Amino acid sequence: MSREIPEFERFEDWEAEQMQDPEFRAAAEELEPVHQVSRLRIMRGLSQAQLAELVGTQQPSIARLESGRVEPKLSFLRRVVEALGGRLEVRIVPDEGRPAEALEARQA
Repeated sequence: MSREIPEFERFEDWEAEQMQDPEFRAAAEELEPVHQVSRLRIMRGLSQAQLAELVGTQQPSIARLESGRVEPKLSFLRRVVEALGGRLEVRIVPDEGRPAEALEARQA
């Protein structure tokens, strides 16, 4: 008796399709730093508790950071990233979609 195995969509294909939705894209971009921290921790073979010890904090602080439920202070995020052997980069880029009139109105 032969059973047909259903075909599953590749995650990359699903994600590419979802990224077409502006709301999904905004949520994914907001959580991206959180996912980077989690991925780097896992790549380094560390548990949340081990990372917390390296950072000088408690495991629940790492769990909250990785869940995306809190917006961490830059200083805390820097300590976490450095403990993981990474480098934190902050970029400020112009919002090309914002009309100049909106900027002028804010300055008035």
